[in-house]
Amino acid sequence: MAYKVITNCPVCSKTLKITKLHCSHCNTTIENEFELSKLASLSKDQLHFVEVFLTCRGNIKEVEKELGISYPTVRGKLSEIITSLGYAEKKKSEVDEKKVVTMLENGEITPEEAIKLLKDE
Repeated sequence: MAYKVITNCPVCSKTLKITKLHCSHCNTTIENEFELSKLASLSKDQLHFVEVFLTCRGNIKEVEKELGISYPTVRGKLSEIITSLGYAEKKKSEVDEKKVVTMLENGEITPEEAIKLLKDE
């Protein structure tokens, strides 16, 4: 049985390094210092959300339907994942009104959601 790779030390919580790779077919073992993808640090639920988001091609309305969650919940999950990956979220100093209108026209958000975005709630 294979286990999910842990990314943080259970003792001190610092990031772990992968130092050994092994092929169970031919018994080749390679030792060095290897890097993990940032995605490896995401939880199972976060990875599932990313998969759904990608298969929906980033269409938030489709993600809502697929997962049965609301627009604000999708946005919240995206923000959580962005933070988990180590990226700082950009401050919303100014709402991109054109983007909100385009999303509304494409049916990606409801008029109520557009109003909330424009009011910066």
